Amino acid sequence: MPLHPQAEALRAQRARAGTPPLYTLGLAEARAADLADIQAAAGNPEPVGAVEEHRIPGPGGELTVRIYRPAGAAGRLPALLYLFGGGWTLGSPDTSDAICRSLTNAVGCVTASVGYRLAPEHPFPAAVHDCRAAARWLVEQADSLGIDPARLAVGGDSAGGNLTAALTLIARDEGGPALRHQLLVYPNTDHRADTASLREHDDPALFNRRSVAWYWGHYLADPADGDHPHASPLRAADLSGLPPATVITAEYDPLRDEGEQYAEALRAAGVPVEARRYAGMPHGFFAMAGVLDAGGEAHEYAAQRLREALR
Repeated sequence: MPLHPQAEALRAQRARAGTPPLYTLGLAEARAADLADIQAAAGNPEPVGAVEEHRIPGPGGELTVRIYRPAGAAGRLPALLYLFGGGWTLGSPDTSDAICRSLTNAVGCVTASVGYRLAPEHPFPAAVHDCRAAARWLVEQADSLGIDPARLAVGGDSAGGNLTAALTLIARDEGGPALRHQLLVYPNTDHRADTASLREHDDPALFNRRSVAWYWGHYLADPADGDHPHASPLRAADLSGLPPATVITAEYDPLRDEGEQYAEALRAAGVPVEARRYAGMPHGFFAMAGVLDAGGEAHEYAAQRLREALR
């Protein structure tokens, strides 16, 4: 179908304003512009029961973990580790704040967001190792955090979806932490992808194939690093034994095909998978629930899947 009218209105607004693509900006400018765009499109952040921040030890120094708690909940709660997007180059826990609040309320879980290190200052695998440290910390601190370590899920959008997939591989291969579910929202899965969706989507007013190349260029200090399955999960030799997955993709997204290919590869390896493509939507719509109705619908779908997994 054509680009959804709500998405087309945003695209036209950017084109009229001459908004430069992020990949044409310097890093500091791109980081500020990305956060401003996301916060403008996310809508009013939902109130939650409590928000707190912790400083935890990480492999490269202290990391910030932001914890969201639902109101009125009692007893040990299930938990979700949510990994923000931004091409491993942009972003912070502020980037996914509205998403985390929405999922905390809709799932009835404790949600944690980690401020993993960004590239190019800290290239692959720094972010992967930081996310692993955060997952382990949640389990180690389960008693003080009031969470049930046997009901832990991980999820993320875009680069956060990539890191989610990498974390599930690590957890399987290293014997933990045990993960109940993985939520992959339009994830990067292969740095060498040469798909129809990647070739077709080149609109400078939307996330496009140049955006993808710019992010990979920052993340990988050496292009050969991209062949590692923790960078390109679709290249993993074995995807069996991973947690059940929900995969969300967008029709007008250069990452669409590799996300759907990963869903198929998981399914072929015996992993239970439910995949849903949102017609007429561009990359990033999951973070734009304030202006795109489909973003809110995708939050509801993700929450339903997580509720079922974390019972």
